[in-house]
Amino acid sequence: MDIFSDDSKMKVKVLVRNPDDYLRETKRDIHKLPRNYDPALHPLEAPREYTRALNAVKLERVFALPFIGCLDGHRDGLSCLGKTPDHLSWLYSGACDGELKLWDVAKRRVLCTVQAHDGFVRAIAYSQESSSLYTVGDDKLIKQWKSEAEDGSDLKAPVNTILTGGMLTGISPHRSKPILATCGEACNLWEHTRAQPIKTFQWGVDSLQSIKFNQVEENILAACGSDRSIILYDMRESVPLRKVVLKMRSNSICWNPMEAFIFTVANEDYNLYTFDMRNLNSPLNVHSDHVSAVIDVDYSPTGKEFVSASYDKTVRIYDARQAHSRDIYHTKRMQRLTCAAWSLDDRFIFSGSDEMNIRIWKARAAEKLGVVKPREKTALRVNAKLIEKFEHHPHIKKIQRHRHVPKHVYNARNELRSGRIAARRKEFNVRTHTKRQKPIISEKVKAIVSEQQ
Repeated sequence: MDIFSDDSKMKVKVLVRNPDDYLRETKRDIHKLPRNYDPALHPLEAPREYTRALNAVKLERVFALPFIGCLDGHRDGLSCLGKTPDHLSWLYSGACDGELKLWDVAKRRVLCTVQAHDGFVRAIAYSQESSSLYTVGDDKLIKQWKSEAEDGSDLKAPVNTILTGGMLTGISPHRSKPILATCGEACNLWEHTRAQPIKTFQWGVDSLQSIKFNQVEENILAACGSDRSIILYDMRESVPLRKVVLKMRSNSICWNPMEAFIFTVANEDYNLYTFDMRNLNSPLNVHSDHVSAVIDVDYSPTGKEFVSASYDKTVRIYDARQAHSRDIYHTKRMQRLTCAAWSLDDRFIFSGSDEMNIRIWKARAAEKLGVVKPREKTALRVNAKLIEKFEHHPHIKKIQRHRHVPKHVYNARNELRSGRIAARRKEFNVRTHTKRQKPIISEKVKAIVSEQQ
């Protein structure tokens, strides 16, 4: 503080200490420490932050315990899973024996069990427009179930049943209209109150495996065909829009809930393909790492990640823009995966497999469940930023990417890698040999021509 006197013109400097800057309000409050952020005064800041990032990534792997528990009660293998936005803790599951169960995941108990179909329950879908659950099965029936009671008691009997002309393999409701799309021998559009389809799409395909409505462009839907094709439909048109054929068949399809034109398919060639429907000439991204056919795929509510279930007995989580998975989940008892779903609160992942169990996983393996105090939240955010800052350093990158995988996955991965290397080497040798042969052949041709002349 400066004090000026008009008479003497004297300048006096006085130290001022405000108690609010350094005293704690309560005994439990932290000490306030003044800090100068000038980088010249902190020459060891980068090494110090690197050490903190290294410790943070190590602790992240120490606390990475993704498996939460399992829901046991089915008497046959799982075939499909369903979610409802009205009750985030509810999960529907359909089995190969036609049984439909409603689970309260938070309490890990069954709310209701009903014999829904004769044969497989092929697909489950929840319609917000009618607050109803729809199921399709091998018995050629579409069944509508009420799902409004808090205890799930209104799931005892279907409120409507539609008999169709062929076997159905998938169902998807429109987001805001009372319209359903089913797939099987053809793509059919249904209204809730009509027993006959209002529209049928066909494009020379024997059968369709999976169908999904777009959640942003609501009139667009996509389906996977048995002829290795992916077909796009517009419910306002009378014929399908586009068709792209892959090298192998796709088993499941899922639209990105946040990006209108993006969808991902799970393929038999061990990969997942992300497409932009405006340009189907080539995929935006090819997601690898699985060592067997990919059976199911589901996006997170944020649209940034998706989960895949494969026949190699593993669940993988992918960043939507990355080619390789960021995490892999597996257990010794888990067998062939048949379905996977991402919870609508973006915290959990559900997987169903052949051995009749539904497993619950954390979407982020090291995330702490339960109450997290404000200071702990701040520390976790700081650690995440430090890891992000130094994620390309070799030591941190190695620790962050390292995963223990089952032996059969490890061996199969090495075998596939050897096959790819051998194929590339063979292609290179063929091209090199061809280039070397061209001048020799041309010289021989020149010699023969000159002799004839």
